[in-house]
Amino acid sequence: MTLTVVQCVDESRWDSAVNELLGHPQQLWGWGKTKAAHGWSVDRVLMQDDGVLVGCAQVLLRKLPVPFRSLAYCPRGPQTVPGREADVLGALEVYVRQAHRPVALSIEPDWDADAAPAMALPAAGWRSTANTILIGRTLILDLTLSEDELLAGMSKKHRQYIRKSGREDLEYRQVTRAELPRCLAVYRQTAERAGFGIHENPYYLDIYDNLGSASPVIAAFQGDDVVAFLWLSASDHTIFELYGGMTPEGEQLRANYALKWLAIQSMKERGAVRYDFNGLLNDGVSKFKMGWAKHENQLAGTWDKPLSPLYPLYSRAMPLARDGVRLAQATAAKLKAKLPGRS
Repeated sequence: MTLTVVQCVDESRWDSAVNELLGHPQQLWGWGKTKAAHGWSVDRVLMQDDGVLVGCAQVLLRKLPVPFRSLAYCPRGPQTVPGREADVLGALEVYVRQAHRPVALSIEPDWDADAAPAMALPAAGWRSTANTILIGRTLILDLTLSEDELLAGMSKKHRQYIRKSGREDLEYRQVTRAELPRCLAVYRQTAERAGFGIHENPYYLDIYDNLGSASPVIAAFQGDDVVAFLWLSASDHTIFELYGGMTPEGEQLRANYALKWLAIQSMKERGAVRYDFNGLLNDGVSKFKMGWAKHENQLAGTWDKPLSPLYPLYSRAMPLARDGVRLAQATAAKLKAKLPGRS
């Protein structure tokens, strides 16, 4: 069935569509606006069937070296009414091919890996790829459960540390914009210790400004000092963890336990249904995440629709380029950590 594809240039209309279709916060207008100010361009389209909204997709476009032109990327989208996933994807593919001529359309839909829409992707010409931005293996809490049920699903150690850190002389609350630099200083220290690369501060301030109330930041304060923070993004339906960090003092006080529990409680009170921990790897941070429930979630992963004869070359070159960038970022972080006056 052919759908009508219409560009959306109205922020209020767009966010209403995303929330109406139970979409992900990385599909909200403010996220695309931030990416558009930092190396990407953005196109937002509504898919309609006889004037009725059945899907929408925020597509980020990144210029690539010659001869690849660009990559079209839809983070945790598109969102659709149930049963119309194939129709929406087909309409999106045709639109992106004609409007932007990228080497590929890459999607990381917010679907379970074993759900029917995800299982149907290979037959529709989509190719699973390891060129992932958002990790498919994650932990998603059901916020419709009671607080007692959520606590019962945690490890015993997590429940103990929530109580312990809650008794420490710490203040847990949402931060103001003026306090964000303190959180970002903690994030930079965390990145230097762990050896991963991060953006410069203006990027994160843009996220805060552009997402507004959809980007709450919660922190643990010891006096005026931030010892741990957690940065979220929020649609009406889904909460998605963006960033977090902790000082050595915060680690000693187990501040991240009471802080995370406060975030979960706050987002439950907000009315959200799902709380996504944003990826699980085989590291210490993921071990901490896995203590919050007895299950894991596997989302559909990353899928490409080749839109150019050059796609096979692109698919081989992309992992090498990305590994090079990650190595450079990690090396830069380690060098910064060794500079005099830095912790």
